[in-house]
Amino acid sequence: MKRVYSNVDQGALLLTICHFSDITESRKDLSPESECLQAAAKKIPPGTKFRPHRHNEVVRNTRHTQEAWVVLQGRVLAKFYDLDDQIILEEELSAGSCAIVYRAGHGFEVLEDETVLYEFKSGPYFGSETDKEFID
Repeated sequence: MKRVYSNVDQGALLLTICHFSDITESRKDLSPESECLQAAAKKIPPGTKFRPHRHNEVVRNTRHTQEAWVVLQGRVLAKFYDLDDQIILEEELSAGSCAIVYRAGHGFEVLEDETVLYEFKSGPYFGSETDKEFID
């Protein structure tokens, strides 16, 4: 697992990357508790049961959209940008890889045919005009 911090604002967590090969324990929290988009990697043996539950309604305030990708098939080259819009990391993501973007600018190029990924974002969504600013 790799956590990337800003060079501009020391201590500001920009993103977390986890590859399938990083998942070696029963539970690895990928996101700090302070972030609105929470993720964990779980290596679960057969027969494990999770007690049925639901989550309570809790008011949460967020200032910006956080996003995660989980590559299911294929490969992408992801580019991540620091708060000053300079590239801070380029990372190839393949099947089983996850990128969680807290504050980094980001984009990716698909490297293989039939690439499939899940994308998750914190909501609610207010449309791209409000939610997004292009770097290039």
